Amino acid sequence: MTLLILAAGLGSRFGGMKQTSPVGPCGEFIIDYSCADAIKAGFNRIVFVIKKENLEIFRDSVGKRVEPYCDVRYAFQDLRDLPQGFSLPEGRVKPWGTAHALLAARNIIDDNFATINADDFYGAESFSIVADFLKKADEKNGVMKCCMAGYRLSNTLTENGSVSRGICDIAPDGKLVSITERTKITPVGADAEFEEDGSSYPLPGSSIASMNFFGLTPGIFDFAEKKFSEFLSDMKNPMKDEFYLPFMVSDAMKQGIATVNVLPTEGKWFGVTYAADKPSVVKAIAGMTEKGIYAEDLWKGIGQMKSFGRK
Repeated sequence: MTLLILAAGLGSRFGGMKQTSPVGPCGEFIIDYSCADAIKAGFNRIVFVIKKENLEIFRDSVGKRVEPYCDVRYAFQDLRDLPQGFSLPEGRVKPWGTAHALLAARNIIDDNFATINADDFYGAESFSIVADFLKKADEKNGVMKCCMAGYRLSNTLTENGSVSRGICDIAPDGKLVSITERTKITPVGADAEFEEDGSSYPLPGSSIASMNFFGLTPGIFDFAEKKFSEFLSDMKNPMKDEFYLPFMVSDAMKQGIATVNVLPTEGKWFGVTYAADKPSVVKAIAGMTEKGIYAEDLWKGIGQMKSFGRK
């Protein structure tokens, strides 16, 4: 299995290359913990989607830590990577979005795979449940059997500002029905509220949120290429519109070519959406290290494992 890590974002709100901001006791990054948790769960290939100009710094700071333990590849998200017949709008500098980042790996990945964001801490449980699903996932009768780690909304919020989340509607059988993007979400006690058109609306803290942790089969690449062409044809703002992964997956569901099992997790999400988030992430990881969930030297601990997947 492959883990696809989306790491090409600009990181504008954090103010720098937040993927390489240390949070662990031995200088580990959030992305280190994701890679280590994935390796322990049975993923044996990791593909980083980055900007080509960041390859040297990314490989020296992140890749070299992971390479001893699994197959590591790099894919490059490029604004000029467009379908035939389309050209880059003059003045566009913003990346095309998370579904376009996924497409950057279309010539590398040929097996079942999971996607995550580089700057999100997902927790070991999520990697285990997604890995277990992917071991059995298939594409029978033209339908891709996919999954998504579903987080309680209250476990994904920050006290340092508002966030956007994809709020999930889930059928009684546990399958995803739809994802609705809610913006400017802020915590309110154990619950939350979001803003839309200048008004505030309540959101239960128990709502299930998508954090871009999907388990997918390789047929998704052909569908994503088709949808990207449609996106480019229909976009309203050529400077800012983005091609988002959750909505691309939702379109596959609507067309009946994919099902998505929501795999609930009680794990707490940690992320560095804002610079002020970092101290709380450092504290949380220190607490997990003290409890023995992670080794104080994360990669030394992985190296001491009796066995790990390799491809």
